[in-house]
Amino acid sequence: MTLLWAKLIWALGLIGWFAIRYPHDRRSRRTPRVVQSDRARDLARLTISFIGMCLLPATYVLTGEPKLADYPFRPALAWIGAAVFVSSLWLFHRTHKDLGRNWSVTLEIRDRHSLVTSGVYRHVRHPMYSAFWLWAIAQALLLPNWIAGPAGLAGFGTLFFLRIGREEQLMIEAFGDEYRDYMRRTSRVLPGIY
Repeated sequence: MTLLWAKLIWALGLIGWFAIRYPHDRRSRRTPRVVQSDRARDLARLTISFIGMCLLPATYVLTGEPKLADYPFRPALAWIGAAVFVSSLWLFHRTHKDLGRNWSVTLEIRDRHSLVTSGVYRHVRHPMYSAFWLWAIAQALLLPNWIAGPAGLAGFGTLFFLRIGREEQLMIEAFGDEYRDYMRRTSRVLPGIY
């Protein structure tokens, strides 16, 4: 694998990500909300994640900048990164399919919202976050640049750690003991570990 191919794989992964998300986003906009968290704060966190997972790496992929942060390209790491990205896309697709109309980009409870505990949700409570972590890892492996590569880990990590507690609290408020039981049976993002 060459650096050009690694950059193309990252770009194709990004396009795939948006292709998976687009129909769900359209449906989400039409589904009435019952409870909505602090939307402005949530959008600020999403913006930080977008900068790390899209804007900075896209700048590097398209321009090669910032060159001062480059390190030697390692094809083996890029192959691993490509496999991790494919895994993240599969999990992202599966998560949207399992969630159906319950999904939204911001923290909110939908009209006729149901607690999903089947499919990939049988193993972890937040498989979409698992998919984002995989994407961030893939980006770090594909892009040999100390800024663009790990920017996804920093950007998504900020969103995750500032949002996960509030999201779980929202689910407890909506589903009570049913969600608490679900929490006891599953891990947050990594089966059996976290």
